[in-house]
Amino acid sequence: MVTDLRLPLGSRCIKYLMFIFNLLFVITGIILISIGVTIRTVYDDYQHLLDDKFFSLPTFLIFLGSIIFFIAFFGCCGAVRENYCMILTFTGLLIVIFIMELSAGIAGYVLRKEVHQVIESKMNSTMQNYNSSKATKELWNALQEDLKCCGIHSGHDWIDAKVPEFPPSCCESEVIIKSNKNCTVETARKEGCLGKLSSSIKAHATELGGAGIGIAFVQAIGIWFAIYLARAIRLSYETV
Repeated sequence: MVTDLRLPLGSRCIKYLMFIFNLLFVITGIILISIGVTIRTVYDDYQHLLDDKFFSLPTFLIFLGSIIFFIAFFGCCGAVRENYCMILTFTGLLIVIFIMELSAGIAGYVLRKEVHQVIESKMNSTMQNYNSSKATKELWNALQEDLKCCGIHSGHDWIDAKVPEFPPSCCESEVIIKSNKNCTVETARKEGCLGKLSSSIKAHATELGGAGIGIAFVQAIGIWFAIYLARAIRLSYETV
C-alpha cells in the first residue's frame, strides 16, 4: 500500500536522488560482473599456473554484481513507496555489500604480493612435465608464443630442466625458417615468461582491487541517502 507521507522538501530531494542512485547502483553491478567475467576468462588461460584463490576473487565480484540487482529492487521500491521497512532492509543489505566489496578490494591488492612466488613455483613444477603431458606442453607453447618469451627466467631454464625437446615456441618462426634449424637456446627469445606473466596478473589483480574499493565508496553515498531517508520517513510516521 502506497503511503501519503508529507516529507520535508530536503527529504523529498533525497528520495529522488536515492532513486537515481539505485539506477547507478545497477550500473555498478553490471561493471562488477563485466570486470569479473573478463578477468576470470584471462585467468582461465593460465589456470595451471595459478592457485584457486586467484579465481575466487573474480567469481566473488560476479556474485556481488548479480545480487546488486536484487538489492536495488528494495531501494527503488522503498524510495518510491516511502516504505520504512524496505528502506531499512535496503540499508542493511547495502552495508553488507559495502563490507564485502571493500574486503574484495583489499584481497585484490594482497594477491598482488603473492603472484610472483605462486607463478614461479607452478612454472618450475609444470616445466618438468613438458614432454610427458600434452596439456602442459600446450600451456607452455601458448604462453611463450602469446607473451613472446622463453622459459621462466630465460631459455636456459629448459636446459636446466633436462627437457629432451627444446620448445620450438621459444623462437620466432621467422628465425627458425631463416636458419633452417630447430629452435635452440642460442636462437630463443632472451626474456623469461615469469616477469611478463606476473606483471599481467598483477595488473588484473589491481583492477579487481580498484573496482572493489572504488565502487564500495560510491555505495557509501547510497548508504547515507538511505539512512537519511529512513530517518525522515520514521519521523513522518511519528507525526501522523
